[in-house]
Amino acid sequence: MKALQTLFDRIVQRVNINLRETGYDVKPFVKDLIPFDRLIKFYAFYGVTPHHLLDLQFRQSNLAGSYFLGKCHTTNSILYKSDIRGDELKKKGDIYHYKDFQIPLSEDEGIRIEDSFLVKTLIHCFSHDPETLEDFFITNTVATHYANIHGSPIDGSFLGPFVTVDLTTTNDCIIGAYSYVQAGEIDHLNLEPGTVWVRSPELFDFRYRHSQEQLRRYIHFESGQAPQGLLIDFMRERKEDFQHIYNTVNLEPYDAPETASLDRYAVVKSQTKICDNVLVAERAYLENAYLGKGANAQEHCYIINSRLEGYNVTAHGGKIIEADIEPNVLVGFNSFLRGRPNSRLNIGKESIIMPHTIIDIDQPLTIPAGHLVWGHIDGQDDLASNSVALDQLAKVKDSLNIGDMQFEGDGGAFVTAFRDRVHHILEANGAFFDGVEKKGHAQKNQNISFNTIQPYPDGELAGLYPTIIIRP
Repeated sequence: MKALQTLFDRIVQRVNINLRETGYDVKPFVKDLIPFDRLIKFYAFYGVTPHHLLDLQFRQSNLAGSYFLGKCHTTNSILYKSDIRGDELKKKGDIYHYKDFQIPLSEDEGIRIEDSFLVKTLIHCFSHDPETLEDFFITNTVATHYANIHGSPIDGSFLGPFVTVDLTTTNDCIIGAYSYVQAGEIDHLNLEPGTVWVRSPELFDFRYRHSQEQLRRYIHFESGQAPQGLLIDFMRERKEDFQHIYNTVNLEPYDAPETASLDRYAVVKSQTKICDNVLVAERAYLENAYLGKGANAQEHCYIINSRLEGYNVTAHGGKIIEADIEPNVLVGFNSFLRGRPNSRLNIGKESIIMPHTIIDIDQPLTIPAGHLVWGHIDGQDDLASNSVALDQLAKVKDSLNIGDMQFEGDGGAFVTAFRDRVHHILEANGAFFDGVEKKGHAQKNQNISFNTIQPYPDGELAGLYPTIIIRP
């Protein structure tokens, strides 16, 4: 296991070099976070389909329990139960549109992970950086539990637990726990935990930060300790439900329509109904859930005792418990929505629940149709200071402050951007498939063959995977 320790030390050193201006030391946060003997126990696996680029290369890395789909090169890295999704990679000859530019790709896009330590992290492909369209890189970076790196090349950064970096190139930054960033490009920033920041340069800027006292109940991460809080407890309590699907070779098929896709590594329990054109991604968890036509449950989503009427987007890491959700609602990344059996949460159609929103109620609560919601809400009073009608926001031309939320810029552009993105996600996931045209992931992901790979079991190389190249 000596080589694994050497690799870990190398990664920590490279991240610290990138963060040297801040004086930040990541080692106390990640040392003993995952005991090395655990890295030997889990197989990694990859999916093969005729629809995804296949070119996987692993060199001097640990890949324990990680899932790969599509073109990916991993070098000198430690990945623990991470999902590397190459299902939307751009291809040679594609034209990428950026402002007034139309940029042709000179080669197929690939995901490149180097000198990084990723713990239960989701990486979703398709770089939006016009400077690196063919190379979606994650380098010199540590990302901890349930972080999302979504279309976001990253170099030299540290991501706390339940962080999402979305459509943003991040260089030499520290992103505090439960923060969400969609800002185009950021450099040399240290963002406080619970920051929610959505910016489109020259168009709009949305900012909110969770109360540190409130957030601590849900997630906190301190030097020398593992992440703690209600969100971690929630995941841990359902951990055993996933053991069966990883320990069983042939699972009993679950009843789902031919136009829907239920990932082999998702958990489906008791009285769950999956309708046409539904996508259920790997490591999703459904229990007594109804997913109407075109709805999706993306990676690390939990939908429990809830009903989604259709064309709903539950983004990566979203959690929905004891809720009734009308059509065309977006529940953003890593949001935590929890009603109670006798105090359900109701969300009206075409509403947008901002990423990293916490709604945790013990009295019934209804969110009216067509509203934007953010922050922390535990009752009607909080809703009044953490929401706005989309039609009202669309009329804003300069600024709007509600509670602790500050918005500047063109409200109409902000609303349009979110609505367009919801439509794009539904389209990409196959929600509008008519039996012939408009296929998406729900149709293309139905027939994936899975293959496993394992590390050296003992000796100095214990925990490392042999150099492996997998091509068509």
